[in-house]
Amino acid sequence: MTVPSPGVPNWVDLATSDLDDSIRFYTNLFSWTAEVSGDDFGGYTTFLLNGLPVAGAGPLFGEGQPTAWSTYIATDDADVTAARVEAAAGKVLVPPFDVMDQGRMAAFLDPSGAPFSVWEAGMMRGAEVFDLPGALTWNELNTRDVDGARHFYGSVFGWTFRETQVGGLPYNLCDNQHQPVAGLQPMIGDGWPDDMPPYWLVYFGVGDCDMAAQHAFALGGRVLSQPTTISIGRYAVLADPQGATFAVLAGHR
Repeated sequence: MTVPSPGVPNWVDLATSDLDDSIRFYTNLFSWTAEVSGDDFGGYTTFLLNGLPVAGAGPLFGEGQPTAWSTYIATDDADVTAARVEAAAGKVLVPPFDVMDQGRMAAFLDPSGAPFSVWEAGMMRGAEVFDLPGALTWNELNTRDVDGARHFYGSVFGWTFRETQVGGLPYNLCDNQHQPVAGLQPMIGDGWPDDMPPYWLVYFGVGDCDMAAQHAFALGGRVLSQPTTISIGRYAVLADPQGATFAVLAGHR
C-alpha cells in the first residue's frame, strides 16, 4: 500500500459496545497508544503507532448497531462518490457530512449489503503508516456476489480486477491505477454460515502471527481461524472481546 490516494483504503475504525475495554485490548495487542478526543467528537479515540495515527474507535451510536471494524476508502469528493454509489445500486446509509475541519465522510451499503465508508481528507488525512507490525496492511471484501461486487466497486472507484488464488481458493485482487489495494474473497464452502452477512475484513500487520493470535486470546479475544500459511505470509482471523472480527498478517520478509 502507498500513501492513500482516491480509491485506496485510507482509514479503519471500530464501533464498539465497550470503548474502554477495546482500548485496553488493542493497545496491549498492537502496542498502540490511545488519544481520546474531547466532547466535540464524542470521545472518538485515535490509535497511534509510534506517534502516528493508524486506526480509530468510538462508541455505538444506533440501537442494533453491531460492534465491528469499518473500512474507509479515500475520495476527493464524498458527494460525487455518494451519487456514484446510488447510480450503481448501492445505498447511502449516512449522507456526506463534515467532521469539523477534519474531513468529510459518508457511509454506504454495497448492493449485497456490505457496509463501507469513504473519507475526504481535511486536516486529518487518514492513517499515516501502513504495512508495518501494528498498522493496517490489507482490506478484503468477503461476499457471495463477486461479479456484482466487481461491477459496483469498479463503477464507484474505477477499480479493475485480477483473478488469482489464495490457499487454493479463488480470489480477486482489486487494482487502483494498476496497484493492488484490496481483495475480494467469495464466501463459498463450509466456512461461511448461511446467516453470515457480507463484510469488509481489516488486516493488521504483526511480526509473528502465532504469537499475536495467542496474545489476543490471552487478552480475552477469540481465534476464529487458526494461523494459516499462504503465499504472502501467515494470517489468522480473530475477534476482540466485544465480538469485532479482524485479521492479523505476518508477511514474508
